[in-house]
Order: sequence, then C-alpha cells, then structure tokens
Amino acid sequence: MALFKLSINNRAYDADVERDTPLLWVLRDNLGLVGTKYGCGIAQCGACTVHVDGKAVRSCVLPVSAVGKAKVTTIEGLSEKGDHPVQQAWDEVDVAQCGYCQAGQIMTAAALLKEKPKPTDEEIVSTMSGNICRCGTYHRIREAVKVAATKTN
Repeated sequence: MALFKLSINNRAYDADVERDTPLLWVLRDNLGLVGTKYGCGIAQCGACTVHVDGKAVRSCVLPVSAVGKAKVTTIEGLSEKGDHPVQQAWDEVDVAQCGYCQAGQIMTAAALLKEKPKPTDEEIVSTMSGNICRCGTYHRIREAVKVAATKTN
C-alpha cells in the first residue's frame, strides 16, 4: 500500500491504498464521497465521470497513482449548494428519472460548457454520447445542456 495525498473538491485527503486502485473506489470506499457512481468498470458508461484538472475523466479506470497533484472535482464539489448552472438546468428541465447516471452526465456537461460555453447541437450530442442513460432521457439531457449554456458566462 502507498499513501496518496489527493486534492479533491478543494480539500486535502490522504488515501492509503494500492497504486492501481481506481480513483472511483478511493472516492467511494476510502473517502466516503459516494456521489460518483459505479456503472460498468470499463469506462464505457460515464456514470463514474469526475473532473481531473477540469477535464472529464472516467474514474473507474484511472489508477489513483496517476492523479498526482491534479485537482479532482466530484459531483459533491461541483457547487456548494447544488446551484451550478448545469445542476440548475437539470432541475428546470426535469432530466432525471432513476437518477443513477446523472452525476456522470452533469460532470460531463459541466466540462463541456467550461471548454465550449456555447456548444453546437452536434458538439453536445458528440460529447454526451459517451454517457449512457438507461432510462433514455437523452432528449432532456440535450435540452438541459442548452439551458445551462444560457446560464454560463
């Protein structure tokens, strides 16, 4: 085991885990940050998406040893009061059904809007297509990203 010093949601954490432990399991099992969900374990569904230095990353396949000094943001750290523009838009559009994929969807959308504040429909579809929603709320997800884009800047 090794001791990793991590910066997560603007807080310092220590994790004494194996080097190859996926960041997802460190977040959930070692640090109690359970907003990030396990979906597939092979980076195909997007439920485990977090930000690493502002970029959307699949935490289920990212070994904790690869994080280094990067700043990690989980859904819990996106905003203190749940009032990030994407979270507001998700609520306004009533996106969630079961809600399981929503943390990953929101984190992917937030990273997109940070990089491209006014994305085209094609950019939204392309970026969000990597996140699977078993309930099929894709039309509401796209709409919420568009609404959130009007709230940023």
